[in-house]
Amino acid sequence: MSVRIESIRAIPTVSGFFFDDQRAIKAGATQEGFDYRGDPQTPGFRRIREAGEALSVELELSTGAVATGDCCAVQYSGAGGRDPLFRAEKYRPTVEGPVASALTGRDAGEFLANATLLEEMSDEEGDRLHTAIRYGVSQALLDAAALATGTTMTDVLADAYDVEPATEPIPVFGQSGDERRANAEKMLLKGVPVLPHGLFNSVEKVGEQGEQLVEYVAWLSERASRFDGHEPRFHVDVYGILGEVFGPPYDRDEVVDYFASLQEAARPYPLQVEGPMDEGSREAQIRAMATLRDGLSEANVAVDIVADEWCNTFDDVQAFVDAEAADVVQVKTPDLGGIHRSAEAVLACRGTETRAYLGGTCNETDVSARACAHVALATRAAQVLAKPGMGFDEGFMVVTNEMRRTLARRGRVTGEGETEVVADD
Repeated sequence: MSVRIESIRAIPTVSGFFFDDQRAIKAGATQEGFDYRGDPQTPGFRRIREAGEALSVELELSTGAVATGDCCAVQYSGAGGRDPLFRAEKYRPTVEGPVASALTGRDAGEFLANATLLEEMSDEEGDRLHTAIRYGVSQALLDAAALATGTTMTDVLADAYDVEPATEPIPVFGQSGDERRANAEKMLLKGVPVLPHGLFNSVEKVGEQGEQLVEYVAWLSERASRFDGHEPRFHVDVYGILGEVFGPPYDRDEVVDYFASLQEAARPYPLQVEGPMDEGSREAQIRAMATLRDGLSEANVAVDIVADEWCNTFDDVQAFVDAEAADVVQVKTPDLGGIHRSAEAVLACRGTETRAYLGGTCNETDVSARACAHVALATRAAQVLAKPGMGFDEGFMVVTNEMRRTLARRGRVTGEGETEVVADD
């Protein structure tokens, strides 16, 4: 007898960080303590920094079990072609109205069919559902399928896409926030495989000539050398700021020499730089990223570049991969809508030279982070983001522990019952 979805409710909740108006920050908004001074520039924002919101979705099943997912959106909502700022109260009626009507009574075990139906739905105005709604409700559908079939969310996804899940934890990528030195020290102490993100989101932080980023990477390398046996990969996010420092074309000697200086500062650790520029459209971004990648390759500069800006949807990911415009693409889970679309985006990188980083945002929740850990395991992503929050420790705990518990439940343990934390290539 199949397990049915009996009812759906939505509860306004809080997310793990804040909504930030990226346009205002890039335009030079002054940071005052933890807040920003100035007027917002992105539609929907009431101030430059606002408390993050989420919408918890609960599916009550015919067995009495309750499946959960969280609707949430990225920190920089409304930027880079993303959906507008997500207000929980505004979108609650949509979840409890047309979404609930469409899903109530359906077989909870049919995850992919239910998630596909959700992805194709429209709201009361005939518009496609906000990405946050598709993201959160699909998490609940994934949880419901696992509950209905007595398996893990990893197994539900692996079965849906006929793939073999990872048997070891996926390398976790820690993000430091503005406490880029203290939190990097924490990451090194905990043996985090990929670190530290850095949050270099202004010229002030990067340096007028990029010198402060080079200095930071050199500091990071020196600190990492103190931890014998730990060989992390460095990953810094510059939010397009290097494009403001140098400008196109990106294969000229000045730019390539700068990346060579970053590589030298990082030695002996591998380095990848996320979002080197923001060119204002997907097509322009792909051209710029491909130009930079070709220039670095020709000069034998071994710094990988990571697509972030204008790489939001599944089609965006596919376009960057097809153009060979990045060494790594970030799959920004809330921006892809349904969580199954994130799985599909990671799998689209298989057999190519592009690695998939299952990312997302600090502005998610513990529920969405745990769901993403299952996507990472099912698809064998190259790395997975520690989230939510910018304090690092909590997000690292949530994602790492979910993977370890899942692997133990699936009977894939090593040694004395402890899952081995190594990269899964």
